[in-house]
Amino acid sequence: MEKLILIILTFCSSLFIAQKTHEDGLLGDFDGNGTKEYAYTKVSDCSDECDGKCETTIYFNDKKIKPFIISPAKNGGLYNLGDLNEDGKEEIGFYPDWCTSCWHGFLVYTLNKTGWNTLVPSISTHCSQWEDGKFPIKKDPKKKGYVIITSSIWKDDDIRINSESVKVK
Repeated sequence: MEKLILIILTFCSSLFIAQKTHEDGLLGDFDGNGTKEYAYTKVSDCSDECDGKCETTIYFNDKKIKPFIISPAKNGGLYNLGDLNEDGKEEIGFYPDWCTSCWHGFLVYTLNKTGWNTLVPSISTHCSQWEDGKFPIKKDPKKKGYVIITSSIWKDDDIRINSESVKVK
């Protein structure tokens, strides 16, 4: 019976849709200890015109988890992506706000022994991709240890949406 429950939970987690932060933060088990931590952002030195350093720091209520800085970013969307690399810890996605352009790199971070590191290279996205509801990353339900990355590319004088299955670390 326990195995059946575990299989069902594993299957359901593969269908996981990323949880976006609310205005006051995001919950997740980012260090894999079985307890939910609270993540939140704070912007420093950034005007409405994106003048200044424009750094966004992601902080955690658990002081054992070190904060990290994303620059340039005028705040942005923080996402709980679930456990993409099957290491027992939930990954964080960050979609930076900026004052110009509709092109933004979606960033995926994972916590390991050396601190926060990117799980995959920055995923190029255009606002049209987001408007079409095509989220940049999710677990590949058909291939263990893989994610499906959906990105925006400029091709033939138009914005194209491309998806591919990629092995994660």
